[in-house]
Amino acid sequence: MDELGARAAAFVARHPRHARLRRVGTSRAGHPLLLLSVGHGSRQVLVVAGPHANEPVGGATTLRLAERAVADPRLTEGADATWNLLLCVDPDGLRRNEGWLTGPYTLGRYARNFFRPGFLEQPEWLPDGPDRATLPETRTLLALQEELRPFLQCSLHGVDVGGGFVELTHDLPGLAQRVSHTAARLGVPRELGAYDTLYWPDLGPAVYRIPPPRRGDFTAAITEAAVDSTWCHPRRYGTVTAVVEAPMWGVAAVSDGSPPADRDAVLRAVSRTLRHDTRRLHRVLARLRPHLATVPEAAHLLAPVDDYLLVCPRLADAWDPDTDDGTGRSLPPMNTSHLAALRLAGRRLSLRTAGLLHQLVTRTGGDPAGVLPELDRLVDEGCADYRDGCAAHWIPVGRQVEYQTRVVLAAFELAGRRSAAGSRTGDPGRGPEAAVPMHRD
Repeated sequence: MDELGARAAAFVARHPRHARLRRVGTSRAGHPLLLLSVGHGSRQVLVVAGPHANEPVGGATTLRLAERAVADPRLTEGADATWNLLLCVDPDGLRRNEGWLTGPYTLGRYARNFFRPGFLEQPEWLPDGPDRATLPETRTLLALQEELRPFLQCSLHGVDVGGGFVELTHDLPGLAQRVSHTAARLGVPRELGAYDTLYWPDLGPAVYRIPPPRRGDFTAAITEAAVDSTWCHPRRYGTVTAVVEAPMWGVAAVSDGSPPADRDAVLRAVSRTLRHDTRRLHRVLARLRPHLATVPEAAHLLAPVDDYLLVCPRLADAWDPDTDDGTGRSLPPMNTSHLAALRLAGRRLSLRTAGLLHQLVTRTGGDPAGVLPELDRLVDEGCADYRDGCAAHWIPVGRQVEYQTRVVLAAFELAGRRSAAGSRTGDPGRGPEAAVPMHRD
């Protein structure tokens, strides 16, 4: 985190006529929220890095975008644009991932040092609406949206294991082709059936439409847009939001759009494994919890653990073809990519939970509940499934950054065309007067 700020300051020192760096807010732990701006155009772009604490690649992407914007005047003067790059919106969470950020980049090291806050502590979610946002990081982001009224907002995310994809609040025709070309050039698999977007409309291969926000169960927020978010909030200004997902470990199977040989057998296996792992994790937590009263920051680690253990049984029921999950909704048509993504997602939830519990044990100064061997088995089994069962392979950081950078630049070009077309035609959905309801039934 400190390195990001230092590199941004050095960039401004090299380009004082084109770039500015300012503190726009302060995190819960007192860390600065820094905005790097490049260009002096009237049309604003907002790029948000680090919305999820375990997804660090966006910080490096903001610096590369700044370099591109200075080097290519078509991105600034030529487009009458200013690039506003929020270096990290959750610096507190990012610091809690420093145990794996310096490498070596192995699945086991990542899992045992993973941190991501509970659902209600993630800066982009607005479970109670924007007017009742309490996190200072969220309020800072909302204030930036109000100040800038950007024609494009890009939220930079990372997939730990899987493939790259994009989520959009508005269609950008041509983006799917740009993503396909970029992914092929850089050897990044495209996720053609992303778990996050299971019930969302496709706008093209690996490009998905974010549905309008509605009030609902926050545990379903990722797959059902059940809460409002800072992705959708600036729609009132005609903002197009692109959520750009770049994988850390790639899995080729998520790019396989072929019909599955036996969908139901795979779904049963995924659900069975998730239920089995969840029972094991519940037993570990029950033994460990009485020993956590004096563990520093135990609450920060327990919040996501409790969230994951709440979500896991619901997802296992939702994915199981033999179980009625009570929603009255059937699974959508699935290809091989969907099934691969669900397998990865089930493992992801149990592996993250095991990793967080592993950290709680180590912070006790020993293993008072005698659960460390079981947690190590859970972590090792999950990593082996990713590595040997799914052929997960590390994608070098430079390629992750370049992939994300190129997708953002493609979205910039296409959103700029859309904005210009809307202005010419007097599109009533554009401009600050066109407020969009934040919740729909």
